Amino acid sequence: MKTYSLNGKWQLFAIEPTKTIDTPDELLNSGIKSIDATVPGNVELDLQKVGLLPEEIFKGLNIQQAEKYEQYDWWYVTEFENCFAGEDVSLQFNGVDTLADYWLNGKLIGTSDNMLISHTFDINDYVVDGKNTLCIHIKSAVRELNKMEFDVHNVYAHPMRVAKSIGLRKTAHSFGWDIMPRAVSAGIWRDVNLCAKEEVEFNQLYYNTVKISKHTANLRFCWELSVPDEFEDLRVEIHGKCGDSEFSMSENVYFKLGKVETVIENPKLWFPYGYGDANLYETTVCVYRGDKKLAEKKLNVGLRTVKLDRTETTDGINGKFCFYINNVPVMCKGSNWVPLDVYHSQDNKRLDKAMELVSDIGCNILRCWGGNVYESEEFYDYCDSHGIMVWQDFSFACGGYPQNEEFYDKVRKEVNWAIRKLRNRASIILWSGDNECDAVMSEFGANPMKNKITREVIPMCIYNNDPSRPYLPSSPCYNEETFETNNFDILSEYHLWGVRDYYKTDYYSKSKAHFVSETGYHGCPSVESLKKFINDDCLWPTNNEEWILHSSDQFHNPARVNLMHTQIDEMFAFKPQSVEEFSLASQISMAEAKKFFVERVRCKKPTKTGVIWWNLLDGWPQVSDAVVDYYFDKKLAYHNIKVSQQPFCIMFDEIQNSFCDLVAVNDTLVKKSGTYRVKRGFDEVVVKEGSFEISENGQEILAKIPVLYSDHDMFIIEWEIDGKKYCNHYIAGYPPFDFAWYKKCYEKLAKLYK
Repeated sequence: MKTYSLNGKWQLFAIEPTKTIDTPDELLNSGIKSIDATVPGNVELDLQKVGLLPEEIFKGLNIQQAEKYEQYDWWYVTEFENCFAGEDVSLQFNGVDTLADYWLNGKLIGTSDNMLISHTFDINDYVVDGKNTLCIHIKSAVRELNKMEFDVHNVYAHPMRVAKSIGLRKTAHSFGWDIMPRAVSAGIWRDVNLCAKEEVEFNQLYYNTVKISKHTANLRFCWELSVPDEFEDLRVEIHGKCGDSEFSMSENVYFKLGKVETVIENPKLWFPYGYGDANLYETTVCVYRGDKKLAEKKLNVGLRTVKLDRTETTDGINGKFCFYINNVPVMCKGSNWVPLDVYHSQDNKRLDKAMELVSDIGCNILRCWGGNVYESEEFYDYCDSHGIMVWQDFSFACGGYPQNEEFYDKVRKEVNWAIRKLRNRASIILWSGDNECDAVMSEFGANPMKNKITREVIPMCIYNNDPSRPYLPSSPCYNEETFETNNFDILSEYHLWGVRDYYKTDYYSKSKAHFVSETGYHGCPSVESLKKFINDDCLWPTNNEEWILHSSDQFHNPARVNLMHTQIDEMFAFKPQSVEEFSLASQISMAEAKKFFVERVRCKKPTKTGVIWWNLLDGWPQVSDAVVDYYFDKKLAYHNIKVSQQPFCIMFDEIQNSFCDLVAVNDTLVKKSGTYRVKRGFDEVVVKEGSFEISENGQEILAKIPVLYSDHDMFIIEWEIDGKKYCNHYIAGYPPFDFAWYKKCYEKLAKLYK
């Protein structure tokens, strides 16, 4: 398909809620003045540029000023020349937020009600040679929601902010979340293209690795073509190359549907980071008539199989939740992936730096959380090429969504679109129906097994479009036993939040879950970052509305800010006297907590198989669980996690019978051998040293180190492999700790981890 971009400068008209303008003619005769707008964009960004919203929209309480515009309708207007005159043309909108009517030359060409997917409209009957006028009418999401009818089932949402978004296919975080402010935005937030259809095109193209043996891989391609009725002499040719490995396939075309399969000898397999190279075959799929090329599609093919070996429940030992890539059990270590920005047209501007962090901190998995948008092609390109596994939630979170045929149809359209867009990604290892909807429904007494969206509609979409990947109905996923007994401790995969008390309490340390797909601990940004979004007169103390709003809370509830005070008190038994003390103390407690969450899982390999902590990066300036703030300033926890997520790492398990096990964990497919030494951090007395040889994908207890519960000491673990040195640390003992002593520990660690 040929495309011509309509991105750039448009005109934007703000329609107050007291006015009703339903057609371009009414708009033309209204006398309303326009402002310049940028597409892709969000209306708030354009309002900032003309002074109708503060330039520093995230400073103090400024974002609340945008709430009055939630009641507005918006008209986007542009003109374009039809550069594809005489051809079969359409308009493609890759993201419009949310409820929109589309007009071309005064004629209605279509509508949309989903910001998460693309929308394409045939315009052959409306487009003219020469100048064309395109108008997009975006209706107020808030006002349209107030017109909708709901069932009592739909209020099964916690907290109530979620219920406000249930009826719309709009990002769940838009109405406020504990990681995002209320920002019920509108706009054309992704690319707009004028498109011309080719004579022959791929309506669908799908590949999967059927199976892998020791020296071969079976690869299958399937396609659906858009072709003229004449199929004579048509054929599909496929060629892929990765280094010195190549494959070729060819199949004659007798119908628009087709498939072909081949066996690749000595294939270069795709593995997640740590387990091998993320090999990709640069692949071209072409349609020929004779020697004439009629269509071409390029994609990167990753040869890999994925299996999720899972029991629904567990006693902590006799259960499992483990991903197998190419028949290899994989220890998953990574972050939940949340919105990169409040205003999603800004996402890609932040993507490159964000993905650099993913690799630097050592993630081999990202969980695309269900309250977010479906990410850009560039995001998945990076994950494919860097061996980052993707757990892909569909965009449903924390609520009881409508259970009626009209909504099921919307879900089918969205899920089919998402699967077809993403299914050729080697990085995606799991489709997950939603985030925490089972948990929320169960909490309010609704049986999640009766959620037809995740138990019937989505599974059938996957069966029809991508049967090769595992599917999880919800995260965490409940069953009848869990619902009836209200016992969540038996789930094989779980989100560990609890009351956020001391991070080594039984809730965290004795969880039976084999896979922890969410867990976190709050930490304050640096004072330098705080000053960018908290006004000077509100910096200290923290009991004010600016801190509360940036916690993120829209209901004047200081719980999240108080949480950090409690964490500090738990660990150090003192109350900070300045914002500097508060920031540092909270960051230290967060850093040790996140380290503990990762290492607790890794030490228990192979019983434990994964941890996806919350989270890498903030999407707006706030105090949160993110280890990197909105301004890309790294908190102390970032450095701890980077050490704890090394593919090979030596770490302390927790105290038992006055000893700590020193555990070596090898999350690679290469045997690791070398020497190690454990010493006390300040007097540098060596307490243990020796050599090790750890099998591929193995784990071994190297030694038992005497440690008392009453100890307050820092141990430094050093090891050497093939002449390269590595290190880790462990803080022994239980709170309260002396804050001044702990500061000295982190000053020393900062030098070690450079």
